[in-house]
Amino acid sequence: MNGLNAPSFRKRRIQEMHPGNGELDSGDPEERPMHIEEKALVALIEHRSKEVEHLRNRLSYYKSELEAEEKRLGESQQKLAQLRSKNSVRKFQTHVDEPRQDPDLVTSKLYRISPKPAITFWKSETSYTNKPQIKHCSEILNIKQEDEQEDMVTDSVPKSFTCPRSSAGEPGLCNLKGDQSQRTFNEKEMVDARDKGETGTSDKKVQKDLISMVNCYSSPCTIKCQTCAVASSQHKRKLRSLVLCPCNEKLFATSALDGAVNLWKLQDSGSSAVLLSTANCLSPKKRRWPEDVAWHPEGNSILSVYTADGEESQISILNLNEPKESSKVRFLEENPHVKGIINSIMFMPWEVNSFATGGSDHAVIFWSEKERENSFKPNVLHKNVHSSAVMGVSGLQQKNIVMSAGADKRIVGFDLIAERVEYKHQLESKCMSVLPNPYDLNLFMVQTGTLEKQLRLFDIRARQTEVHSLGWKQESSETQSALIQQSWSPNGLYISSGSMDPVIHIFDIRYKSHKPSQSINAHQKRVFKAVWHPTLPLLISISSDLNIGLHRTD
Repeated sequence: MNGLNAPSFRKRRIQEMHPGNGELDSGDPEERPMHIEEKALVALIEHRSKEVEHLRNRLSYYKSELEAEEKRLGESQQKLAQLRSKNSVRKFQTHVDEPRQDPDLVTSKLYRISPKPAITFWKSETSYTNKPQIKHCSEILNIKQEDEQEDMVTDSVPKSFTCPRSSAGEPGLCNLKGDQSQRTFNEKEMVDARDKGETGTSDKKVQKDLISMVNCYSSPCTIKCQTCAVASSQHKRKLRSLVLCPCNEKLFATSALDGAVNLWKLQDSGSSAVLLSTANCLSPKKRRWPEDVAWHPEGNSILSVYTADGEESQISILNLNEPKESSKVRFLEENPHVKGIINSIMFMPWEVNSFATGGSDHAVIFWSEKERENSFKPNVLHKNVHSSAVMGVSGLQQKNIVMSAGADKRIVGFDLIAERVEYKHQLESKCMSVLPNPYDLNLFMVQTGTLEKQLRLFDIRARQTEVHSLGWKQESSETQSALIQQSWSPNGLYISSGSMDPVIHIFDIRYKSHKPSQSINAHQKRVFKAVWHPTLPLLISISSDLNIGLHRTD
């Protein structure tokens, strides 16, 4: 027993002699400062976390206050712009001392017409967020037919239309009866802004700096937009172009693949429209339709461009003052483009009447008006600067520079005075149009093929510097069509754009986001273009559903 207990006794003695080999004393004085420091750090972290959270709450509060104030500021600016616009229209109306007959509808002769089908307008009083539903004529209103025995027009104005309300309060169909192709214009009907005083666009615009306002608002300033009328365009095939008369705020024109150019007149402050005439503008040889149209700055003619293939006539002039139907359309003999489609025509914003064309032959042609009326001389600006088709052309007002956008992804500015390329920039995708801002003469927009960044804003003074990019998502297609076009608002702050979808996109260039500030469901199929009226709170749109839309923006 003693032998067995000896080792345990020795072990106990060794542990007593060398206490370091045993368990450590939990009460070591070196550990106490570390424990206190850890608690202090934990408390400090909790305190600073609360401070950060408090500052975040304050930042969120002031951010929301800033957005609210910016929105209120934008609303006040918009109200001021509307007030000034109304005052300018009121001042313009006071210049007319005596009532005068409508110069667009004066007829000095009797014209024989045949009964035509009525043009129907769909009237809407619903919100812009709802899609217009166009019902068949027989479902809404019985349209009265003209007396077939009556074939002489004795009235000085065409029969217009009214918009009766049904007993149930539903929107009714507006009945429009007008002769389409037989109405002609004599010299008394010539549109002259200086004599008639019917334009708000001929006045010289004051330069204003809008570039400093681009991309600075955290929230957009939306526009109250409501579709007030949808009409049949009276075209048999898809629409291609929509242009407003530069001298008469009541007139606009449409063209389509059927080769017809229809002349329209707004009525009731833009809540309806009447078809004045239809002209056959098919090319004489291959019967090609106008690819693009432009209204002469004096308002007396509409020019159309075609193709350069097969010695075809490249440009036609529709004389609105020609009484003879057979002589209304005249084709120019000059054919400077060598091949392919002529994609764009645009009059220059200068005093001398001139325009530019861009084609699939990579060329940009400048046309200057001769002494003889409706006669132009072509001059090739460049044909090797672009390596692919020129899709769009335009002119900068403050400089004699012709801008061009090409499928080769290039933007080119040609100085007419220096006779050289003054501006050149290349993007990552094809360019399909170029459109200067109407208010800031240094700002211009380029449409590209990049989805969700289709629109690019540039400053002509800052070379190769993008001011802002805008765009939208497409549900119906992933490709961007060159037929989709844009338009600047008269104040230069908004851009309207068509879409492959049945909507109109509106962009506020002051909005920091790339997305549309609002989208309007306006048609049943894709929208080609929506143009801002220069004086009325109105958007006019065309669509592949063969309809024309009138949308109030007040």
